[in-house]
Amino acid sequence: MIPAVRALARAAMAARPVPLAGLQARAELPVRVDRGYLVPAEVFARFAAELTDRRAAGGPFNALCVNGRRWFRSRSVYYDTPDLRSFHGHRRGAGPRYTIRERLYEDTGERQFEVELPGRRGGTVKHRRPLLPGDPALGAGPRGFLTAVLARAYGLTVPADLRRSLETDHVRATFVTAGQRVTCDAALVCRDPATGRALRTDGGLVLVRTRTAGGPGRADDVLHGHGVRPGAFPPYAGGLGALRPELAAGRWGRELRTAFPAVRARAGHAGATPADGAGGPGGSSSP
Repeated sequence: MIPAVRALARAAMAARPVPLAGLQARAELPVRVDRGYLVPAEVFARFAAELTDRRAAGGPFNALCVNGRRWFRSRSVYYDTPDLRSFHGHRRGAGPRYTIRERLYEDTGERQFEVELPGRRGGTVKHRRPLLPGDPALGAGPRGFLTAVLARAYGLTVPADLRRSLETDHVRATFVTAGQRVTCDAALVCRDPATGRALRTDGGLVLVRTRTAGGPGRADDVLHGHGVRPGAFPPYAGGLGALRPELAAGRWGRELRTAFPAVRARAGHAGATPADGAGGPGGSSSP
C-alpha cells in the first residue's frame, strides 16, 4: 500500500467514528478559512495520533464513517472557460474568483455540484447542490444554480463555453471536532482532459487541510508543534499549474515541486521542454 494511504487508513481506523450527520452538526462550515499543509507520512502518523487521542484536552477528533468506511475514494471534475478565466483569477488573486466542480464520492455514488467563492479574510464560501444519477453536471438545474450564485456574488452571467478543465482523484479521510474539520488526502492524481496528461503526488505525502470558522484551530497548533507550516496549493489552480508549465503558476512553485515528483524532475533539468517529465497517466513517479 502507498505509504501516505497506509498512514491515512491507520489514523482513521484508530479514531472514534462519527456519521455524516454528526460531522454536519459539529462542523459543516460552509463559510470557513482553509489552511493547507504538505505532511510527510511519518509526521502525519504522529499528528493524527495526537489529534485523535481520547485523552486530548478538549476531546479527540473523530473520523467520518459512512457505511462502515472511514476513508473514501473521491473524484472531482473542474470546469472553466477555454481561456481559463477561473484559473487566472485564482493565480492573480484578484477580480471575480470562483471554482466550479462536480464531485463524485465513488464508494457511495453521491454526486455534488459545487461552487466555491472567496470569503472575508481569506476564507471560502461553498455553495453546493446534489446531483441525481444521470444528471449532467452542467444541465439546466445545475446551470440555474450556478447562475444564481454568480449573479448574487458578482452580478455575472454564467459563461456559455464552460468545459472540463481538470480531473482529480484521491483517497480522503476526514476528522472532526466541534467547529473544526481536517481533510486528509493521499494518492492525488491530476489529469488534463485536453491532453490526457496526468501527474501523481509523492506517495510519501499527505495533503492536509484544516478548516475552521476563523483563526487557526487545534489541528494547526499540533502541526506547528511538529514543525509543519502552511504551504499547500489550491487543488484546481495548483493541479492545472503543475500539468501545464506554460501557465507559470509561480505562486505555488515550491509546493508543486514538493508534491509532484515529475515537477521536481522537470525543474531539475536545465533546458527541459514544457512536456518533459509530465508523461501520460502513470508517467510520473508512482505514489
